[in-house]
Amino acid sequence: MPFILKPIFLYITAVVLIRITGRRSIAQMTISQTILMISLGNIIVEPFADKDINKTITVAVIFTILLMLFEIAEYYSKSFENLLVGKEKIIVDNGIINQKNMKKLKLTNDELYSRLRQKGINKLEDVKKATLESNGELGHELIKASQPITVGDMEFILNKFLNKQNNSSEYINLVDELKKKNTQ
Repeated sequence: MPFILKPIFLYITAVVLIRITGRRSIAQMTISQTILMISLGNIIVEPFADKDINKTITVAVIFTILLMLFEIAEYYSKSFENLLVGKEKIIVDNGIINQKNMKKLKLTNDELYSRLRQKGINKLEDVKKATLESNGELGHELIKASQPITVGDMEFILNKFLNKQNNSSEYINLVDELKKKNTQ
């Protein structure tokens, strides 16, 4: 195989192998998974471990160009992105764990509960939908009753209460009122 094609072939092989192993970010990998990724990197670079610095620099440049080309292709081609990166997978739907997707993702219930706790979610019943994103992060949507109250919600409630007491329909912007109070 010509020298210039070797890094291209090895890079594509590495992407395929890493894609097969799953979608966890480095922070979420187990020790054995991290060792596998480092080993893959070593194995891919090993054929180019040469005393000739020009070959090493050439390989580094080719790998960098390939990375940029793959990222551009992912940006412009949804099918390429799905093939390389994948799509998010639903792992909880209306408080029920999707065991089929959990198995595909090689994610245990304990890992799921741990990730939910890290997001401040203690009860599975509070989760309307949870997904494992393509970057390995947990995305979630809470049921309405478990969502935190926002400033907008507070303004609505207090305006209802205050207007009822004062027989008024005037809207009071609480953020502005608090700013006024803090500047006095």
